[in-house]
Amino acid sequence: MSAVAPIKPDPAAPSKGPGTPAVRRIADLPGPKGWPVLGNLPQIKAAEFHLQLERWAHEYGRYFQIRMANRHMLVVADHDAVATMLRDRPDGFRRSARLDVIGAELGLKPGLFGSNGDDWKRQRRMVMSAFDPGHVKAYYPSLVKCGERLAGRWGKAAHSGASIDLQADLMRFTVDAIAGLAFGNDVNTLESDDDVIQRHLDKIFPKLFTRLIAGVPYWRFFKTASDRALEESMSAVNRAIDGFIAAARQRLADDPARRTAPQNLLEAMIVAADEPDSGIDHDRVAGNVMTMLLAGEDTTANTLTWCIWLLQQHPDAMARAMAEVRGVMAGGGPVTLDHLSQLDFVEACMHETMRLRPVAPQLLVQANHDTVLGDIAVPAGTVVVCVMRFDSVDDTFVPEGRQFRPERWLGEAGLSAASAKRISMPFGAGPRMCPGRYLALQEMKMVLLTLLNGFEIKSVATAEGGEPAERLMFAMAPVGLRMTLSPRGAA
Repeated sequence: MSAVAPIKPDPAAPSKGPGTPAVRRIADLPGPKGWPVLGNLPQIKAAEFHLQLERWAHEYGRYFQIRMANRHMLVVADHDAVATMLRDRPDGFRRSARLDVIGAELGLKPGLFGSNGDDWKRQRRMVMSAFDPGHVKAYYPSLVKCGERLAGRWGKAAHSGASIDLQADLMRFTVDAIAGLAFGNDVNTLESDDDVIQRHLDKIFPKLFTRLIAGVPYWRFFKTASDRALEESMSAVNRAIDGFIAAARQRLADDPARRTAPQNLLEAMIVAADEPDSGIDHDRVAGNVMTMLLAGEDTTANTLTWCIWLLQQHPDAMARAMAEVRGVMAGGGPVTLDHLSQLDFVEACMHETMRLRPVAPQLLVQANHDTVLGDIAVPAGTVVVCVMRFDSVDDTFVPEGRQFRPERWLGEAGLSAASAKRISMPFGAGPRMCPGRYLALQEMKMVLLTLLNGFEIKSVATAEGGEPAERLMFAMAPVGLRMTLSPRGAA
């Protein structure tokens, strides 16, 4: 089991425990040969960075080094070490300080995702109170409305034979769901061609990621057309967020009873922020609204897209998921939380998708103090790249690790869920585990129920017919998947 522990003051003999020396320095580790001055930077392909890290881990081992210009990074693909680091947040490790700088330059306000230390602890209390499962259940009617609109949108495509841009439609669903559930705003991109919010949001995560791994901060000296477009999108999204907050505050002022029973996540956050000595100001509420919009759109939509494609590739799993959904809904609608709670195999399909196609295939953390990871001395300030999928598809740790076997999550067919649960960490681990995981699971169940109960799936494929490429744009997305449907029962 890998461990993290403070180094003793003597740098010549760093220790992970009394009398136990750290054997290696980061400089002693193997890694891909780089260029003079630039290091490995010219080799990095941003859209494939996670795949490069996985290939290098196969070549150099679960611990290796890369150099991005003057930045030396430790790369860790060992799940025990990764879990230890994630659980040692926020005290031992933090988000990369570079994320703070780049986020501030983009105009991102200080939300939970990018905060650290005491600021993170204050915001965590506010956000967790809003994401309490009891609150999420109270907002459930808004999710039902989004499911009905998605069914209507796909119904029109099914009757006309139109091909559906799967990821784009699922992003519409997630934006609508977050705006309704979290902010009490009915943006309704599913029933219109007006996708302004989505179009602006789509620019932010990719630019954040490319700037994070860039060797030269060119944008500080001159702006490209995409940089200028990003600034316009940031302004538009921030104006929308300010409008969401103003509307929520007005509702609370008009109906003081809502303060004891908030009707959406934003109202719950405002109530928590307004508590004496909360330490939460407008910018921090706005920052968390932005986080919900960005994370809710990209991560949930991409996971759903991957899941639908994987089910189409595995007819037995598709048939079982469809039978489960149609059995649960045999009595008719409307869809209730009780219906969603009965979708055990569907949920297993979601967990298996997140294991095989994690939307966050790597995470960056930074050591707060000198420490030891395994037998490697890690000085304070070192950025560590955590490779999240490497062990979760390794047969050594997860039997038939590269196979889509949802039944493993139900303990069937001689497969145990315990190993997969321990290795796969799609929502992170420890205190900084994603607070929106319960909501994300409910959204994904609603989409899969809508699809499998109302339609026959004719195809889910790329234009070339092959496996969709994995494209990293902060979150990892499938490229080019389109879906065609027919109405349920149609030949």
